[in-house]
Amino acid sequence: MRHRNRAHSSPSLRVQTSQKVALFICTWVAAIGLVAAAATAQDRLLPDLPEAKSPITLIAATHSVTGKSEFRYGDNNTSPVIRVEPGTVLNVEYKNELAPQSKEDCFGHPCMQMTNLHFHGLHVSPNAPQDDVLDMMASPGETLHYSVQVPLQQPPGLYWYHTHSHGESYVQDLDGMSGAIVIEGIERYVPEVAKMRERILMLRDLVLPDDPAERKTVMASVAMQTAHCGSAKEDPERAFTINGSVRPQIDIPPGERQFWRIVNASPDLYADLELDSGSFEVVALDGMPLAYHDPSIRKRSMSHILVPPAGRVEAIVTGPSADSHAALRSRCFDTGPDGDSNPAMVLADVVSVKPSSLEARPALGGSPVYATFSPTTLKRVEARDPQFVVTFTEDKQGFYINGQKFEMNSGPMLTVDVGSLQRWRVTNSTKEVHPFHIHQVHFLPYAVDGNAMKDPAWVDTVNVPSGSSVDLVMDFTDPIIRGMSLFHCHLLKHEDKGMMAKILFR
Repeated sequence: MRHRNRAHSSPSLRVQTSQKVALFICTWVAAIGLVAAAATAQDRLLPDLPEAKSPITLIAATHSVTGKSEFRYGDNNTSPVIRVEPGTVLNVEYKNELAPQSKEDCFGHPCMQMTNLHFHGLHVSPNAPQDDVLDMMASPGETLHYSVQVPLQQPPGLYWYHTHSHGESYVQDLDGMSGAIVIEGIERYVPEVAKMRERILMLRDLVLPDDPAERKTVMASVAMQTAHCGSAKEDPERAFTINGSVRPQIDIPPGERQFWRIVNASPDLYADLELDSGSFEVVALDGMPLAYHDPSIRKRSMSHILVPPAGRVEAIVTGPSADSHAALRSRCFDTGPDGDSNPAMVLADVVSVKPSSLEARPALGGSPVYATFSPTTLKRVEARDPQFVVTFTEDKQGFYINGQKFEMNSGPMLTVDVGSLQRWRVTNSTKEVHPFHIHQVHFLPYAVDGNAMKDPAWVDTVNVPSGSSVDLVMDFTDPIIRGMSLFHCHLLKHEDKGMMAKILFR
């Protein structure tokens, strides 16, 4: 029997609204789904997202027209940005109000409408009532109560939450059941961002219409690459949206520096981000400030950055000159001959506006926390034989890790004693790329096919190229992570079809 974690009373809802009215509403009208409506240029400004602090109430609901699943928060169906301070408790009441009978297909059968939450990237316990995606599960009409203890040493940065019901994760994430989490305090590591305008950009998917004319219109609206991209044989299936809008405008005065925090919440699209007007000054990846493990590195300048599904990037960008046209783009990415088409497209137009006064966000205060490993320690770990090898394979029946397809009732694939660094190798024996993710921890990818990576950085999701291997330093030193956890491919269709395994932190 699955554990049902319930509370006796509903926590109060506290909302800090910073949401603008999104004048550009992408209404998609077709018998099967969605088609872009026209909008004037001044109506296309990127909408801000609502914000919330603990405790919050979040509802899983079914859209009355489309039959798709969605999050509801307060009086709207826009997922809030949850802001949390290190050392505090995140309390979430999560109500499953999905329709008992689903109109959506989960791999050949109607979806069961089970749901739960995963707090992606947080270094918290995998046991109930925290980041438990195995035993905490709600059927329609049931409620889950999460009480997630965010540690004082949690790296401040951008994380996210999404559903993690095995067999239904892909459909629910494609429907948009996800939101951003900000762990406050990144200004401790990069002080200048406290005086910048912060923008949180949630990248999600818009399914392209089946009707050829409507499909062509949508593809043209984002200037989608029409020629086949890379070696994938399939045609494009989806386009990116930002905060629910198709190709919005991001306003920025010439020369102004803004702090952009970007989540790739797509179930399987890669975002190879590029800015026409210049480079990204990257300060954090996957919620981890670059300085957290190495105080000498605060920023890295990157002309483009590949953000895999579930990845995040936090970067400073500079406004282009007033007389130039600039765009935020996703470049073509080759997913391999058995992969999906991942064409280039425009995500947003960057438009110049007159400078205006900006009130600095309140700084959290206090000193930064560092978790450094000496180069000697890291080299010693890297010189070992791999202590565990993850091998991704697939066939027409499903997707596998080390020849095993995931089952909810299966035992752990391995047990790890907490308190050490380990060397792992992830091998991809398929003809498509796979992003490797593990719950509860970050890790350091340092070599691909035995060749040292340039400027390695700590992340929680890493791309493993087709026919290649990636070597990782796994950080299992935190005693908080004890319990049954998971690692998997973060192409959610692959995860749902078996490319996932349990790990017991002991």
